[in-house]
Amino acid sequence: MKKKWSFGILALILATKTFAQLSVEDPRVEYLKGSPLVDKSNPRFGWINENPKNIQGEKQTAYEIRVSSSSAYTKKNAVWQSGKVISAENQGIKYAGNPLQSATKYWWQVRVWNKDNAVSEWSQPHSWQMGLLQNSEWKAQWIGVPWQGEEAQPKPKGGPADRLSPDGPPAPYLRKSFAIGKEIKSAVVYTTGLGYFEFYANGQKVSDDLLVPNQTNYGKRPDLEKAYIAVPDDFSKYKVMYLAYDLKPFLKKGQNVIGSILGNGFYDCPKFWTASYGSPRFIAQLEIEYTDGTKETIVSDESWKVHRSGILMNHVYEGETCDARLNIPDWCTNTTDLSAWENAILRKAPYGELVTHTAMPDRITEVFEPTKIEKLGEGHFRVAFPVEISGWVHLKNFSGKAGQKINIQFNSNLFSGENNYIIRGDSKEEYSPKFNWFVFSAVEIKGWPGELRADQIVAEAVNTAVEENAHFETSNELFNQINTIWKRSQKDNMHGGIASDCPHRERNGYTGDGQVACPTVMHNFDARAFYQKWVADMREAQIKGTGYVPNGAPWQPGCGGGVAWGAAIHVIPWEYYLAYGDKQMLADNYEAMKGYIRYMQTWVNDNGIMFSQRTGHDGKPLKWWNLGEWAGVCDDCLPKDELVHTFYYWYCLDITAKTAQAMGQSQDFTFYNALAQEAKNAFHQAFYDPVHHSYGNYGANIFALKMGVPDSEYEALKQSVRKEVLANKGHLNTGIFGTRFFFETLAENGMNDLAFAALNKKTEPSFGRWIALGSTTSREHWNEKNSHNHPMFGGGLVWFYRYLAGFQYDEKMPGAKHIIFRPEPVQEMDFVEYETQTNFGKAGIHWKKSKGKMQVKLLVPVGCTASFYPPNGSAAREFSSGEYNLEVALR
Repeated sequence: MKKKWSFGILALILATKTFAQLSVEDPRVEYLKGSPLVDKSNPRFGWINENPKNIQGEKQTAYEIRVSSSSAYTKKNAVWQSGKVISAENQGIKYAGNPLQSATKYWWQVRVWNKDNAVSEWSQPHSWQMGLLQNSEWKAQWIGVPWQGEEAQPKPKGGPADRLSPDGPPAPYLRKSFAIGKEIKSAVVYTTGLGYFEFYANGQKVSDDLLVPNQTNYGKRPDLEKAYIAVPDDFSKYKVMYLAYDLKPFLKKGQNVIGSILGNGFYDCPKFWTASYGSPRFIAQLEIEYTDGTKETIVSDESWKVHRSGILMNHVYEGETCDARLNIPDWCTNTTDLSAWENAILRKAPYGELVTHTAMPDRITEVFEPTKIEKLGEGHFRVAFPVEISGWVHLKNFSGKAGQKINIQFNSNLFSGENNYIIRGDSKEEYSPKFNWFVFSAVEIKGWPGELRADQIVAEAVNTAVEENAHFETSNELFNQINTIWKRSQKDNMHGGIASDCPHRERNGYTGDGQVACPTVMHNFDARAFYQKWVADMREAQIKGTGYVPNGAPWQPGCGGGVAWGAAIHVIPWEYYLAYGDKQMLADNYEAMKGYIRYMQTWVNDNGIMFSQRTGHDGKPLKWWNLGEWAGVCDDCLPKDELVHTFYYWYCLDITAKTAQAMGQSQDFTFYNALAQEAKNAFHQAFYDPVHHSYGNYGANIFALKMGVPDSEYEALKQSVRKEVLANKGHLNTGIFGTRFFFETLAENGMNDLAFAALNKKTEPSFGRWIALGSTTSREHWNEKNSHNHPMFGGGLVWFYRYLAGFQYDEKMPGAKHIIFRPEPVQEMDFVEYETQTNFGKAGIHWKKSKGKMQVKLLVPVGCTASFYPPNGSAAREFSSGEYNLEVALR
């Protein structure tokens, strides 16, 4: 009996441990899913540990990674095996094997050990593709078309409203035919086209990528220093991103054809806001390996054939005109008549370095059916959709008379381009543009053949494919709507691996807009790879000689801004570190942070006040280099520029000091921390009014509280802030930077009731006013002027997650390694739910009030801990990983 009892207990223990194993999910390389293209010699691995049994206190204690040259791991094809590594880390694990080879596909797997030392199953094999690691490995040449020269199209004279010519040049087809006589083992093409391109093989588009490659500073532009907002063309780096496509599923024995359609994009973009680089150009290098071990390389060169397509005109800002009669449906097949095709010509290689495309491309992210079709006349219709998107309409299953033109105009409040489609006339047709996006919640169509049915048109949202990974819902429907319209606007403004200010008028990557909204982005989206790319653009746009970080990245000379814009090189990496715990982001940008500090110090006077007065071509201070606050509640409702400049000087110093501390740079920490304190003292001495206990209106007091004020003035200043808000009938009175801190700062300083009331308004100025006006996106101004699709004011909405819900990252243990749950419930609300997918797994808090008590559910990911601070002021409670249900008394 004793033996059987012991065996039974042993079996129970083994079964329990087996069941309690962790499971490895969501493996990624450089934060990217699928089989990403990588050119780093030591790519980083990451994964999520799932806890199927929801055992409290579960954690990873060790991991093992193995890498192979095929999907089935064997000793023969092993490339690297880490062995069992005692570590809780599950993100940012660097490859540490033998040197990786160019143009090679690798597979990797990971398994982990839990708190009981039970090992998981190996994860499924996931792959990544190495790029061409040396410039000398590029055998392909850049090619273009003979009907264009090297030069870009001329820019129209005048200002932002000036329209471009509707005439060409047409987008070209480029193609190459070749024979294959053996069995293919692998076939990968390394390719890119500037400005945009699509790649085809044997008549099929080989991916769902759109508007690629991601936008970068592609090369030198001699007219930058002549621009109204001028910077020297002396950036820290220039680059062109290339992609890799697996062509094995598309190729066959016998004759094959590969090719591309090439659009202008931002490379040849003659508009007020931009500066062009040259005419479109293309490069491709197809590496084929056969099963017999032999290899073949097919490259772009003068042997490629080119022809005009039916896309007569394509401009990012103006739109697209397609004459389907001139399209060649079989242009990328063996059946094409090549008698009228010309040979490609060689083009100069862009100045920028070829690097892998390690951020998400644009794709169709949502599809919307029409909500209303209204006939306005013969062939004239207005079609409404449920929300304002950036993208296009897709026309399907229609037919008409050859040569009939369908005109599509988009209803955004600022010009967003137009489409023109000329019917081919020989069969059922469909159409959507290739090289532009538009902003709209409705379209007006003229020249439609017959009656327009609902099944013939959809709206396709096209954005950089950043994954939404959070859930926020409350008992306050207005708050839910505010969060929703901001997310819509943010997605509408994500194109080409950057976040633009607006997706119609300017479409530029303003750094100020980006930094002010970034914390809210990271609370709602998996933006890890996105910001890796965009922050690199900012760092690489820094002027080497001065440390100046431009107002936009990649730089376009229409980007106005000021001190708070360049501060993005500090703010986004720091917020990224808090949200994702990735210290590499700090390391990559630390020198750039110090460089921007040096630039700012050139504008600091003897009293410690920063006041940028950079001059334009006429020698006078140029407003668009020296902005302080922006988009106040009225044109003159802004704090002093020098106050805002000094605040951001302090803010950047403070972040640089904390970055130094996080990186173990103790001397730098002491140095920058002392400078930050000096800036804070100077701010107080210069701007504090001891009679009125105020630093000023329109956010000045909010900036001061964010910095920290002398203890002797603290209570009086709080009373001044309360009086200021109440004098505005409970509304905010801040621009974009003040709004970023407005709600949080009120909550942090015992005025959460004011934060709630201001966000709960439906009259101007407020988010609710936009919704009352029918907006499905957030706006540029609190009133009705200018753009109605700007995400920048969304920076203030972090109050929803950090204070109302109570989900806060711990600076000392970032990335949700330790979560601070500190909800700030308000009397007027019954429940709040916030969850997000962290680097360690799902984390979140739900709270619900009932009969003087609050029920709370906490989600703490594997390997993480949390502190819960009850809103009644009682002592904090500590939790390890797991799911917890609590009940606490309210005050």
